[in-house]
Amino acid sequence: MAGKKPPVGVLALQGDFREHLAVLGELGADAVPVRRPEELAAVRGLVIPGGESSVMDKLSRLFGLAEPLREAINGGLPVYGTCAGLIMLADVVVDGIEGQQTLGGLDVVVRRNAFGSQLDSFETDLDVPALGEPPVHAVFIRAPIVESVGSAVETLSSLDDGRIVAVEQGPLLGTAFHPEITGETRFHEYFLAKVRAA
Repeated sequence: MAGKKPPVGVLALQGDFREHLAVLGELGADAVPVRRPEELAAVRGLVIPGGESSVMDKLSRLFGLAEPLREAINGGLPVYGTCAGLIMLADVVVDGIEGQQTLGGLDVVVRRNAFGSQLDSFETDLDVPALGEPPVHAVFIRAPIVESVGSAVETLSSLDDGRIVAVEQGPLLGTAFHPEITGETRFHEYFLAKVRAA
């Protein structure tokens, strides 16, 4: 049907998926929770939310989603991962728990809980040239850090000390922080443009 919006899924196994559904809905997307392979097959883009990456990994395998997710990512599905979602998209994770698996797709090395415990969470403003002005107000909660990137990965933003906190590679986007909880919509808008272009 002409003018129909492509459905955009949010992996809804664990974490702050409700906040992502709300932001996407506010932006006019047809946002749907994804918990089963058939729901994944029906979407044109997917957000993997923040939460606990090791739990998300276990639940994605338990619900039969891990392999369909890998296949979708390898097939070019636009995917945006925030915090734990970034960890899930990383090809390599440092300080993961024993047996932890990722979906892969982003040619990056990510360190879990790089800033310490929940008590070490913080907020800062980030320059993100791809999104223009003003700076992005970013909240880091037990956040990962991108320690290194492959040649096909573009760094979108770094902290003042040079540590990388936002990346993209083709249809994949990842942030170490949580734009969905601050009212910041530009990363979701940027992602939706990837979905429309796919």
